Amino acid sequence: MSVERVLWEEDATGLAGLVQKGELSPQELVDAAIARAEATRPDINAIAEPLYDAARARARTVDRTLPLAGVPFALKDLGIGLKGVPIHGGSRIPAFTADYNSVMVERHLAAGLIPIATSTSPEHGLRLMTESAAFGITRNPWNTGHTTGGSSGGAAALVAAGVVPAAHASDGGGSIRVPSACSGLVGLKTSRGRVPLTPLTSESWFGMVVDHAVARSVRDSALLLDLTHGPDPLSPYGAPAPKGSFAAAAARDPGKLRLAVYRKSPLGLPISAETLRALDTAIALAREGGHTVEEIDLPYIGRDFMADFCKTVTSAVAGTIRAEALRVGRGVLGDVERATRVLARFGDIIPAGELYEILQRLNATSRRLIAETAPYDAVLMPIIAHPPLACGAMDPKGADELIENLLDKLHLTRLLRIKSFLGQLMDKSLWFTTGRRSRMSPASRRSRCRCMSPRPGDEETLLSFAAQMEKISGWQKRRAPLKVPG
Repeated sequence: MSVERVLWEEDATGLAGLVQKGELSPQELVDAAIARAEATRPDINAIAEPLYDAARARARTVDRTLPLAGVPFALKDLGIGLKGVPIHGGSRIPAFTADYNSVMVERHLAAGLIPIATSTSPEHGLRLMTESAAFGITRNPWNTGHTTGGSSGGAAALVAAGVVPAAHASDGGGSIRVPSACSGLVGLKTSRGRVPLTPLTSESWFGMVVDHAVARSVRDSALLLDLTHGPDPLSPYGAPAPKGSFAAAAARDPGKLRLAVYRKSPLGLPISAETLRALDTAIALAREGGHTVEEIDLPYIGRDFMADFCKTVTSAVAGTIRAEALRVGRGVLGDVERATRVLARFGDIIPAGELYEILQRLNATSRRLIAETAPYDAVLMPIIAHPPLACGAMDPKGADELIENLLDKLHLTRLLRIKSFLGQLMDKSLWFTTGRRSRMSPASRRSRCRCMSPRPGDEETLLSFAAQMEKISGWQKRRAPLKVPG
């Protein structure tokens, strides 16, 4: 069997085992990953910066006894420091090149992972589709006419295409979960503070952004979390310590769980029949695993909640644009995409007092959500409202494009202070996802389904349950049909 075929078939844990036993060398794996990256690059367009020379050099010296020795990996082109490598954030603003590695990146390297590329992201991670003026359209290896979602769409494309078995990803409002759902991967949004964001930042989007990965298998997601979690002296807070290892949790039977199901979109928009069928399949798998399942409602997670969430994001965008202008020494609004400009201007006119009030409301709703779902071990729900969209499907067209142009060119941002006007913008921007803010992850890896833990810090139950669903469904053995190696 060719090395490329092994790379395409195995997960990260399996590849590391072959390296540790001497059956494969890190050089062979890295060369195969680079060859596959280049072979699939025209089809999926998922690479921001190739790191081939550095990867080959690291493969020659990596310690083969490390947990993930010699395993090819990708790092997202957003929110990290990678020494000597331009990080673009999916934008045409001049790239940021750090003279240090983020703590998380150092932990990746210490585990033996070998980054071969940075993966594409939409501008500043703002879209649910990985499409940008800077890098173009990233495509889905299952069907290249469709999206891998966003914002970690480049990471998901590289994993689904068999270039790397796992890749760094980050999530503020669905950016791990949506690409995982679009690409048939495992995507876990971890608890806040589980993996440090330092020293680049203390927190992002008021604590809503977390870093972890997309992966082919639950055991890979668990092992990666074991190797990257834990406090850093520069972090303002950390997640509760796990009871044991995450890998051990993924390897054990979850026992009989009490599960809830929530079927609705907080925007009150339709969820496709196909997505609901996928949710029903996940429910059937859960019952096959011996778990009880109850339907619930969460009426307070609605349009007002989503409006508050959107306002916090626009405030964060406004702050990011100001910071970028300071970094490059000039205004950067002319460098960014029209939608980013509109969001930044809206964020700039939200008063600080109102923003504080919004954050208090969001946190109060989160506490209520945790309290009311506490009787359950996990909550199943849709992650995306529709199957993966055609590329370009979320671009504004017709009247929507005209309105966005007017908001931009005439600086009519204050119109977004009108509730109905903001509601229309939310519907156009978020209709692809069900869009709830919380710590969530796919439970069964059946496309378009996810699971939320009602217990802060309890990734262990999710991983144990997800591994069981993975085994029952047989999904882990499926691969995208793009350029299948001989």
